[in-house]
Parts: sequence; C-alpha cells; structure tokens
Amino acid sequence: MQHDLPNQLAPYAAHAASSPGRRYPEDAPNSRSEFQRDRDRIIHSTAFRRLEYKTQVFVNHEGDLFRTRLTHSIEVAQIARSSARNLQLNEDLVEAISLAHDLGHTPFGHAGQDALNACMRDFHGFEHNLQSLRVVDHLEQHYGAFDGLNLMFETREGILKHCSLANAAKLGAIGQRFIDKKQAGLEAQLANLADEIAYNNHDIDDGLRSGLISIEQLDEVDLFARHRRDVEIAYPGIAGRRAINETIRRMINTLVVDLITTSRERIASVQPRNIDDVRNAPPLIAFSDSMAQDALVLKRFLLDKLYRHYRVNRMSSKARRIVTQLFDILLAEPILLPPDYRVQPLPGGDPDQHRLLQARNIADYIAGMTDRYAIREHRRLFLIDEIEL
Repeated sequence: MQHDLPNQLAPYAAHAASSPGRRYPEDAPNSRSEFQRDRDRIIHSTAFRRLEYKTQVFVNHEGDLFRTRLTHSIEVAQIARSSARNLQLNEDLVEAISLAHDLGHTPFGHAGQDALNACMRDFHGFEHNLQSLRVVDHLEQHYGAFDGLNLMFETREGILKHCSLANAAKLGAIGQRFIDKKQAGLEAQLANLADEIAYNNHDIDDGLRSGLISIEQLDEVDLFARHRRDVEIAYPGIAGRRAINETIRRMINTLVVDLITTSRERIASVQPRNIDDVRNAPPLIAFSDSMAQDALVLKRFLLDKLYRHYRVNRMSSKARRIVTQLFDILLAEPILLPPDYRVQPLPGGDPDQHRLLQARNIADYIAGMTDRYAIREHRRLFLIDEIEL
C-alpha cells in the first residue's frame, strides 16, 4: 500500500493516517494514496465532465477561446499543486480540492447562482459551495455501496470553503469549524487563494479577447501596468497576444511567489506541530499586505469594468430569466421534470415538506445543467415551435 510520504510532507500538512477518513469505511487503496483516490474519483465524476460547458463570465457558446469552469479548475490545480510542493503540503489533496471546488456551480456563472438562490429563498436558499459538497456526498451515483463519491474528510472540508451558520449546524463535523470559527487545513486555504489567482488573471485574458476591456484601461491597475512595462523593457517591440500572455504569466508568477513566501513566514511564526494546530491558528496561507492590496485593486477593476459591462449585464439578465423561469415552471408542474427528480407525495404526508423536497430536487436539476443544456431546456418548455427530442 502506498501511504503519504512523511519525510516529504511537513508535520502540519494533511496526512491520511491521522484523517477522520471517509463517511463510509472502505478498504485502503493498493496502488495510490487516499487523496489520490479522491482526485481520481472527482475526475471521473459526471459533474466534473459538465464543467467543460459551464462558464463564469461568458456563456459557453460565445466563443471557443474563453475559459470554462473545467479549464479554470485545471489552472487552479496547477497553481495550488506547485505551491503546495514548495510549502511541503499534501499535493494530492490540494489538487483534489481544486478540481472539485466548482462542481456545484450553476450554469451561467454567478448570474445563474444568484437567480437560483433567489428562487430558493423560501426553501433555505442555494449556496454553490454547499451544492459542491452535496454533489460529492449525495448526487453522484457511481458506487453500489453508497451515494456520492465518499471522499476523505479533508477533501470535503476544502470543497466547503464558505457556509452559512444555519447550514453549518446541519452538517455535523464538516460544518463545525464555521460555528467554532476555526480554520480549514492548509491545503484548503491554499486552494482557495489559488482559485483567486487563477480567475483574476484568466478574466483579464478573456476580457481582453472579448474586447470588453482594453490595455489602456488595465494600465490603471498597478499590478498589470508594472508587469507590462517590465515585458516591454525585456522584449522591445513585443506586441499583441504575445505581450499579453507574457504579462499575465509574470503576474501569476509574482502572486504565487508572494503567496509562498508570505505563507512560509506565517507558518514559521506559529510553528504548528500538526493539522490541529493549524485549525486553531489564524489563517496561515496568505499574500503580503502590499500584494493583497494589489490583488484587491485588480478585483475591483474587474468588477467595475468587466463583470458589470453592459454586454455582460445583458447576458446575465437573460441567464437570470432562464434560471428563474425554469425553476418556476418546474415547481408549478413537477410532471415536466425527468422522473428521477420528481418527489412522490406520501399519503398523509406534510405538503410543505413535500414542496421543500421538490424544490431542492429542482435546484439540483438546474444546478447540474450546462449553459447550453439550460438554454435548450428553456426552449423546449417555453417555445411552441421547439421540437421535443
């Protein structure tokens, strides 16, 4: 059996041998570590494949060159894994968390998520992080012995990076840290910031490709402007995509190096002996104060100039209508749902509880849709000339 390698992992990293383990006991794997097994299960899941046709800013059919949630998850995993190696953390675990962190996202990115949360307002709401955990704990059906993927505790903990206190109270051990105001393990903290590095930088790239933002506008952002100047000095006459790619590459490298350096210093100052010490400490994976400020300026720029661009707003408005109208008609007429998503009323059962369960199933159905499937399903249900196939 292949175990974690203690001589390569820091004592405060996640070790499978000291983990609370899986919800359902399984025999140990023979040719891989426990966290490798988690990563492999995530890659082979249905929800992971669907990420190819889910997007964050641009709807999938708007262009082949824009990032999807699949390519984004791979980029996050690359940044997180290389950083974990430098910090002597568990690379397999941080990769598994990175690949799974968006499994519960709705179609149409944040617009779809906000719309579904509004639809679920009377049914305990919708949180995409909680939905990602629901996917790996319940909705994936690959194994005869249990629902879900039966992942290790630390992988599930990393997937659930945000959670309301009301929902945390229902989750048992996996939600307790939100109630106790404790931290997740370092691998989970690292995956969270790798996510931020990846989406900020790939949104710059996609925003420039789309023409929604310009180099001139980005020159207002110091983090971008100083790296662009360095590129022009290093490569006089460089222009076009090559100049943009070189600038973004350098930005990512600067952010990652700062993250590793600052995190190493924070860990050294606390000197955690194990993962329990990590959970009781302040956040230890972080940017320096100056780099955190640079990243914040970049995020505010993207919010103002890209995410709120009128063309993005138009698509977001359409997306919200699609999600809302799908939810409303399916809740009003559950017979329109595929059979697996219908909740059968029980004689003498509580009608409010039945409606709650049906709403949750509809949320599962819609959240699992890709962008293009949601568009097609909306046409099937609302356009009289759409042929049902």
